Amino acid sequence: MNGVIIQYFHWYYSGSLWNEFSVQAELLKDLGFTAVWFPPATKCSLGKDGRGYDTYDPYDLGEFDQKGGIPTRYGTKEEYLAAIQKAHEAGLSVYADIVLNHRMGGDEEENITVHEVSSEDRNQVLTAPMEASAFTRFTFPGRQGKYSDFIWDHQCFSGIDIITQNGEKKEGIFKIHNEYGTDWTDAVSHQFGNYDYLMGADIEYRNPYVVQEMKNWIQWYFETTKVDGIRLDALKHISSDFLKEWITYIKTELDPDCYILGEFWKDEAEKISYFSDKMDDLISCFDAPLHYNFFEASKEGRNYDLSQILKGSFLEKKPVFSVSFVENHDTQQLQALESSVQDWFKPLAYAVILLSEDAYPCVFYPDLFGAEYTDIRDDQEINITIPKVEALPKLLEARQKLAHGEQVNYFDHPNCIAWIRKGNPDNSGCIVILSNGDEDFKEINLGQEYAHFKYRDFLEHRNEEISADENGKATFRVNPGSVSVWHSFSPETN
Repeated sequence: MNGVIIQYFHWYYSGSLWNEFSVQAELLKDLGFTAVWFPPATKCSLGKDGRGYDTYDPYDLGEFDQKGGIPTRYGTKEEYLAAIQKAHEAGLSVYADIVLNHRMGGDEEENITVHEVSSEDRNQVLTAPMEASAFTRFTFPGRQGKYSDFIWDHQCFSGIDIITQNGEKKEGIFKIHNEYGTDWTDAVSHQFGNYDYLMGADIEYRNPYVVQEMKNWIQWYFETTKVDGIRLDALKHISSDFLKEWITYIKTELDPDCYILGEFWKDEAEKISYFSDKMDDLISCFDAPLHYNFFEASKEGRNYDLSQILKGSFLEKKPVFSVSFVENHDTQQLQALESSVQDWFKPLAYAVILLSEDAYPCVFYPDLFGAEYTDIRDDQEINITIPKVEALPKLLEARQKLAHGEQVNYFDHPNCIAWIRKGNPDNSGCIVILSNGDEDFKEINLGQEYAHFKYRDFLEHRNEEISADENGKATFRVNPGSVSVWHSFSPETN
């Protein structure tokens, strides 16, 4: 089966997401999706204003009156569980977004010892150890011990970004001195010297009680929600030693079939591959390098060498463990990793990830449904509109009907590339052709078994029919800056 994930949210989504999905589940199945990636369902420090990544209480899925109310941004626990049930009824797998790196919105202050480090080199100590107070105690008074009576305190955290000294609030990166050390763990990305710290109260995974609590929690989460897989956030900031132990626990004790997808955000496939190897190939990873290829190709237009579109991608390096995407909530306009693929190139990019043999593609919600939102930048209100990718439903249909069998690449020209999917006994296959310049063509010899076969563009970007000659050779055309998907039918069925 040609699986496809939909990332069913974007950063600025507002509304009842769980209820909306319940209505859309059957439509998504009909479009060819096989899995849905939901945003984090846990209660946030910002309450309904949080996106799920400012995790406060992982046991609160919109059930308890905490942080300003009962629902999360996306709805209540009952609505979340109902959405998962609707997905399963439609035959869709559900991947839950899990934030393991940090907690935010502590309930009580504690007196702690810290030293400040440089934001550019977290190994560079800026101050001597000093006494301060910080919100490092999480008691979850609204939940009152239901599901877990574990109390988080400063021994559970390795760093914090806000402290108070002598009544004065200070912001920075402060290394907490706990019984597990005064240094960061080394089992993380070495960007900025050591990238253990990202935000909030950074979780200390050298604490065995924390590790056990996170095992207890994920068991509870699986039993409660019945999700089929998880998407793990911000993995380059989390101890790989902990991750390996925790993921192994999931695979051996809870669900050997659980699909685990990690965000290890690097623009070099070698570094993602190194991390994947360290995890013993227990998880798949997003292909950020391929996204950046799409981003550059969309900016450079005809000056970009299309024959190099897969160069340096994780898809090229470890295809079985890669998940390809065009956009996500971090790369969309006005976000921290903004690198939006221009509208004209999105159909080409989606053709690459949807119609290639080895890709496991992930489609971004606004590219299917469109989106409008507003944010403030430099004291100015900015309005953004993301239009639907009009070709996307047909590309999804082409993936299901035509993108089968062995792939043969014709990546032999900087402005026009093509590939064949040879098909199988049940599917005829297709020829995909892309241009980032002028109207173009590829002459392809398909073999005598395709002599006199006729072809149409499944996307209907081209209206003519193409005929192969007596040797099975044909010329396949594509519009300027466009994509066509040619599929065959024998003369008898014409």
